[in-house]
Amino acid sequence: MALVFGSLLLLGLCGNTFSGGQPSSTDAPKAWNYELPATNYETQDSHKAGPIGILFELVHIFLYVVQPRDFPEDTLRKVIQKALGSKINYDEPETVLLGLKIAYYEAGIILCSLLGLLFIILMPLVGYFFCMCRCCNKCGGEMHQRQKENGPFLRKCFAISLLVICIIISTGIFYGFVANHQVRTRIKRSRKLADSNFKDLRTLLNETPEQIKYILAQYNTTKDKAFLDLNSINSVLGGGILDRLRPNIIPVLDEIKSMATAIKETKEALENMNSTLKSLHQQSTQLSSSLTSVKTSLRGSLNDPLCSVRPTSETCNSIRLSLNQLNSNPELRQLPLVDAELNNVNNVLRTDLDGLVQKDYQSLNDIPDRVQSQTTSVVAGIKRVLNSIGSDINNVTQRLPIQDILSEFSGYLNNTESYMQRHLPTWEEYDSYWWLGGLVICSLLTLIVIFYYLGLLCGVCGYDRHATPTTRGCVSNTGGVFLMVGVGLSFLFCWILMIIVVLTFFVGANVEKMICEPYVSKELFRVLDTPRLLNEDWEYYLSGKLFNKSKIKLTFEQVYSDCKNNRGTYGTLHLENSFNISERLNINEHTESISNELENLKVNFNIFLLGAAGRKNLQDFAACGIDRMNYDTYLAQTGKSPAGVNLLSFAYDLEAKANPLPPGNLRNSLKRDAQTIKMIHQQRVLPIEQSLSTVYQSVKILQRTSNGLLEKVTRILTSLDFAQNFITNNISSVIIEETKKYGRTIIGYFEHYLRWIEFSIREKVASCKPVATALDTAVDVFLCSYVIDPLNLFWFGIGKATVFLLPALIFAVKLAKYYRRMDSEDVYDDVETIPMKNMENGNNGYHKDHLYGIHNPVMTSPAQH
Repeated sequence: MALVFGSLLLLGLCGNTFSGGQPSSTDAPKAWNYELPATNYETQDSHKAGPIGILFELVHIFLYVVQPRDFPEDTLRKVIQKALGSKINYDEPETVLLGLKIAYYEAGIILCSLLGLLFIILMPLVGYFFCMCRCCNKCGGEMHQRQKENGPFLRKCFAISLLVICIIISTGIFYGFVANHQVRTRIKRSRKLADSNFKDLRTLLNETPEQIKYILAQYNTTKDKAFLDLNSINSVLGGGILDRLRPNIIPVLDEIKSMATAIKETKEALENMNSTLKSLHQQSTQLSSSLTSVKTSLRGSLNDPLCSVRPTSETCNSIRLSLNQLNSNPELRQLPLVDAELNNVNNVLRTDLDGLVQKDYQSLNDIPDRVQSQTTSVVAGIKRVLNSIGSDINNVTQRLPIQDILSEFSGYLNNTESYMQRHLPTWEEYDSYWWLGGLVICSLLTLIVIFYYLGLLCGVCGYDRHATPTTRGCVSNTGGVFLMVGVGLSFLFCWILMIIVVLTFFVGANVEKMICEPYVSKELFRVLDTPRLLNEDWEYYLSGKLFNKSKIKLTFEQVYSDCKNNRGTYGTLHLENSFNISERLNINEHTESISNELENLKVNFNIFLLGAAGRKNLQDFAACGIDRMNYDTYLAQTGKSPAGVNLLSFAYDLEAKANPLPPGNLRNSLKRDAQTIKMIHQQRVLPIEQSLSTVYQSVKILQRTSNGLLEKVTRILTSLDFAQNFITNNISSVIIEETKKYGRTIIGYFEHYLRWIEFSIREKVASCKPVATALDTAVDVFLCSYVIDPLNLFWFGIGKATVFLLPALIFAVKLAKYYRRMDSEDVYDDVETIPMKNMENGNNGYHKDHLYGIHNPVMTSPAQH
C-alpha cells in the first residue's frame, strides 16, 4: 500500500497537469535582486535507522553474498513487456529464455529457498524416524550407557559446542525480537511521518498562490523604480548628457575664467603702477629740490671764518668734499608711464569676459532642466505603457495552469488522506497480528533455547564424576531431561519455523533487490523510462500520459530528480508545451512598446561657447602690449637708492663731525643741516622707497601675466575651437547615446523583471520537492525501512536460530546421555584379579547376571536365561 500511495502521489500531481517547454537553467542570474520567500518543510530529506541500522546493514551484506549480481534492467523490461501483453505463451523460446535469465538472476535466492524447503521436508521425517527409533531402544533410546575412556572429554566437547550454538541461536532470537519491536512501533512512526508529508503537501498548495501574489507585487517595485527614473529624467538623462559634455567644455571655460581673472589683475597692476610712477616722478623732483637746498645751506655754513683755522679747516674740507653725494637719482624721473598699456587693457575690459564664461557655465547647468521641460509628454506616454504591462502580466499569471493543477491535486490529496485515516486502524490491527505472531515465534525459539540452557546448567552443576550412570543425581538427570525436551520441541517446531523463514526470505529478499536497492540507485526509474515499455504507442510514457505527445522527453528519473532538487512544477513537467510562459509574457513585445515611446524622446539644445566678442576680447588682451614692456628698466631702478648716498648715515656722520667743533654758529648750523637731512630722508626718501616697492610688485604681476601670454591665448582659443567643434559635431550623437542608455535602463528594469517572472515560474513556483519527499517516504522509508528491513532482519535472525537448532539437537542428544540417570550400566573389574578360566569362558572381566544388584542384560548369556 505504501508503494502504491507513493506512486499515485507523484503520478496524481502529474496526471492532472498540463505540460510546458524545455526548462532553462536552474541557476538564477546573480545580478537579480528578486527572490521568492523561502518555504520551510517539516519532513526530513533523509531517514536514519539509528543503531539498528548496523543490523540492517548486516542483512544487506548477507543478501549481497546470496545475490551479488547487478540489477537486471533488460530482463525486467522484457518481463514488464510480457506482463503488459495480451497473452503469455510459455512454450515460446523467448519466454523460456527469459525464465532462465530470471532463474539465473534469482539463483542465490532460489538455492537458499530450496535448501529451506529441503529442511522443511526432511526435518519432520527425520524427527518421526528418530522418535520411532528411540521408542525401539535404538538411536540412544535405551537407558544404558557404555563406559568409554574418552567419555569425560566428549562430555565437555558436547557441552561447549552446545553452549556456543545456543549463544548463536540467542543472537538470532535477539535479532527477531528487535525486528519485531520495529513492527510494534512502525505504525506510530508511519502515522507521524504521513502527517508530516501531508502537512508539507498542503504547505505546497497554500504557498503557491502566495508566491504568485508575491511575483505580481514585485511589478509595483519595478514600476516604482522606473517611475522614479522617469520623474528624475532631468538628473538621470540630463545629468548623463552633462557628464558627457563636462570633460570637453569645463576645462576650457575654467581656463577662460582664469584668463578673465588675469585680465582684471593686469588692469589693477597697471593702474597701481601708473599712479605710482606719476607719484614717483613728483617725489623724485621734490627730493632733488630738498637736497639742493640742503647743499646750499651747508656751503653757506662752510664759509664761516672758523673753517679757515686749523684743525676746523680739515673738518670743513671733509664736509665740503662729501656734498657732491647729496644728489637724487635722476633716472627715477625718467621711468616711462604705462598709459598706453592701461588704455589697451581697459578697452579689453569693455567686454565682460567673466560674464560670458558664467553664461556658458549656466548654459551647461541648465541642460537637465531643459531635458525635463522637453520630455514631459514622452514621460507620460511611457508611464501609460508601463501601467498596461502590469495589467498584461496579471492576466498571464491568472491564466497559469498551476492554479487548476493545485485545485485538482488538493482534491486528490484529501481523498488520499481520508483513505489513510479510514484504513489506518485496519493496518494497525494487521500489524498487531504480525507483531503477535512474531512474538510467538521468538518466544517459541526462546523456550527451546531456554531448555537447552537449563539442561546445560543443571547438567554441569549437578554432574558428579564419582557417580555411576545409574547413580547420577536428580539435578544432573533433570538437565538431561531438559535437553531432551529441547530436542523434542526442536523436531516439533523447527520445520514450521523454517516455512515462515523461507516465505519471508523469498518476499523480503526480492523486494529489497528488485525495489529498494534500484529505487535508491534510480535504476528502477530508468526501467520505467524505457521507450514504449508501459505503452507501445508512446515513446515516453509520462509525456504521452500528460500531453498526448509521447516524443517529448519527460522521464520518471528526470521528474524525480528535479523534484528532489526543489525545482518548480512548471519546469519539472515541461509545462511550456501547453502553456508557454515565454510566449505569453512576450518580453520582446513589451520592451518594444517601451522602445517605441522612447523613440519619441527628442532633446534639442545648442551651446555656443564665449561668442565672437569673447574671442576678440582674448585676442585684444594678447595684443595689449604688456608682454613687450621693458620690465628690466623698472626692476633696475627699484633696486637703487633714491639719493646718491644714504641720507640717514650722511646726517649721522655730519653730526659726528660737527660735535668736536667749538660751540658757535658753525657747529649749530651743521647740526641744523644734519637734522634737515634726516627730515628729508623721512619725508622724501621713505615714500619714494615705498613707491618703488609698489612698482616692483606690479612689475612682477605683469611679468607673470605676460609670460607666454600669446601662447596661452592661442592655446585657449584652440581649445575653445575644439570644444565648440565637439559640441557642434557630437552634441546630437551624445544626446542620442544617452537617450538610448536611459531607455535601456528603463527597459532593463522590466526586461529583468519579466525574465525573473519566467525564471521563478519555471524553476521556483510550486516546488514539487514535497512530492518527491512523499514518494521517498512511501517507498524508501515506509516500504523499505519500516517494512522490508525489519522483515529481512526477522527472517535473518529466526532463520539463523532455526538452522542452528539442527546441530543443537544433535549435541543435546549426545550430551543427555552424560547427564541422565541410566537404568543399566557397564561395570569393568580389574583384569588382573580375574582368573584365566573365566576369561576363557568369555566373561572378559564383566560381571554377569545381577552383579552388585545392578541388572546387566547386555552381558547376560542367553543360555542362562
